[in-house]
Amino acid sequence: MSEQVDVVVVGLGPGGEYVAGALAEAGLDVVGIEAELVGGECPYWGCVPSKMMIRAGNLLAEARRLSSLAGDAEVTADWSRVAGRIRDEATDDWNDQVAVDRLAAKGGRLVRGTGRLTGPRRVAVGQRTFEARRGVVLATGSRPRIPPIPGLATTPYWTNRDAVATKELPTSMLVLGGGAIGVELAQVFARFGCAVTVIEGQERLLSQEEPEAGELAAKVLGADGVSVLTAARVREVSHDASGFTVRLEGAGEALHAERLLVATGRRAELAALGVDTMGLDPAAAAVSTDGQLRAAPGLWAVGDITGRGAFTHVSMYQAQIAVRAILGQPGPDADYRALPRVTFTDPEIAAVGLTEQQARDRGLRVRTGMVPIASSTRGWIHGPGNDGFIKLVEDADRGVLIGATSTGPAGGEVLYGLNVAVQAEVPVERLRHMIYTYPTFHRTVEAALEALR
Repeated sequence: MSEQVDVVVVGLGPGGEYVAGALAEAGLDVVGIEAELVGGECPYWGCVPSKMMIRAGNLLAEARRLSSLAGDAEVTADWSRVAGRIRDEATDDWNDQVAVDRLAAKGGRLVRGTGRLTGPRRVAVGQRTFEARRGVVLATGSRPRIPPIPGLATTPYWTNRDAVATKELPTSMLVLGGGAIGVELAQVFARFGCAVTVIEGQERLLSQEEPEAGELAAKVLGADGVSVLTAARVREVSHDASGFTVRLEGAGEALHAERLLVATGRRAELAALGVDTMGLDPAAAAVSTDGQLRAAPGLWAVGDITGRGAFTHVSMYQAQIAVRAILGQPGPDADYRALPRVTFTDPEIAAVGLTEQQARDRGLRVRTGMVPIASSTRGWIHGPGNDGFIKLVEDADRGVLIGATSTGPAGGEVLYGLNVAVQAEVPVERLRHMIYTYPTFHRTVEAALEALR
């Protein structure tokens, strides 16, 4: 027999937990299904603990810059303090009881297990089946994408979860992948004394961002002692008592390290969700949705599985839209023109909207302006650690910004104003006549506007 409910939410990461809680608070009978931890990747292995690691690494770097500005200091790194904070403050030793209680307090019900669609508005989990009067929301997130490299699958490689949870710092580590996760963790581990090499198959790090952003990432990682190999293809991976051996295509000498971190992207797993029972392609890379996040009649999807980026802020944004749609409340469609993202290296590398190349690929006539942070008064005052730049991409025919990159000591924070400008399509001419606070990092935006060519 099946149990009748109003809504079933499959997956309780940030977006799914929000949907389940908000709908339960609105008075609906909501069942949330989660096979792992309520709250998902972000609070236990992603955003929160990784940023604690990054904060600790940045403090070490700042202390080492002290001699040129304020005096002398002796710095001794202690990884156990980072590991302890992650266990005690961020994850409760990977216990989700607080999140479970939070959902229950809002009126939602938790079912542990793996949910699978069995037809319109029907979800099976274990021996139980739920029929949803209003609909089902898919929010199952994504998993690390593990490349089919010969030998890799049989080795004890790390994913980001293992790196975040480790109690002991390895002496050396190879990182496969030069995207956001790879470069963030590479810098952290290097600053604590681990010998790190990043292996990236593309021509540059952070290949989805502006070329200048990848160049900056390589420069600052190099300053921290990280070896960066780009346009490098892995031919084979092996492991023995001494650690990992990685052989590259066209290279004679193998690479060796105690640990191997695989950070080659993430992917959604749709086949196991039974999406074919709703007429959707189980082999697709993502679930296609309309502006109200509907994937099919009575079916919504939010978060990583929609293919709009593996970002908590996107999941939460989509969750709010889905809640309104399920409750029958009016609201605008999802708008991804000003999708922001931040790589939390030191300096932070933040961007919104289109890159210059993406804009040109769309046939737009663009103008760009780029100014280094160090050329600003605040950058000069800041001194060591002031690497970064502001780059703007303008649709020259409409006179509005369609993309921007903000890198620097506060790159992610400076991005906010640029995000507003891209989202609201504020005319560039109007931006030129704003008052920019002196001396701030964001004042470099004014100079970048003047540099548009």
